[in-house]
Amino acid sequence: MTHFGRITTEVGVHSTAEKWYNLFAKSLHDVQHLTDNVHAAQLHQGEDWHHHETIKHWTYKIDGKVVKCHEKIESIDEEKKTIHYKLFGEDIDHRFKVFNLIFQAIDKENGGAIIKWTIEYEKLNEEVHPPYGYIEYLHNCTRDIDSNLVKA
Repeated sequence: MTHFGRITTEVGVHSTAEKWYNLFAKSLHDVQHLTDNVHAAQLHQGEDWHHHETIKHWTYKIDGKVVKCHEKIESIDEEKKTIHYKLFGEDIDHRFKVFNLIFQAIDKENGGAIIKWTIEYEKLNEEVHPPYGYIEYLHNCTRDIDSNLVKA
């Protein structure tokens, strides 16, 4: 049985791809104020939320449980409005060897955007379930954040 996997979800939103990309590329610290699904976020190491060497500490709820992890930006592609994150430490390390999160904001022709979330992972063993709870979490966060971005 393979321990590697990749799962994706796409969520249609009313806000523009540019607005979404700017939030995640330049104002990541604001995410915790735009959805109740994120309980806390703080700098763990470094001084700039968007520097690739900075490590953030996140607290959020997955499958009804409070979960904590560290996150750092691996790469940013401004042209494709794509950001690659590495999640690690604490609750992630109990289940996964590798856990990468890819965010992409894609413009729709008729306005709004598609927010695409991809999780690439390697489970520690075959007893670990794929991270479907994270996909549900990302879908719910996307809905919450979009309703706040539309108001802004």
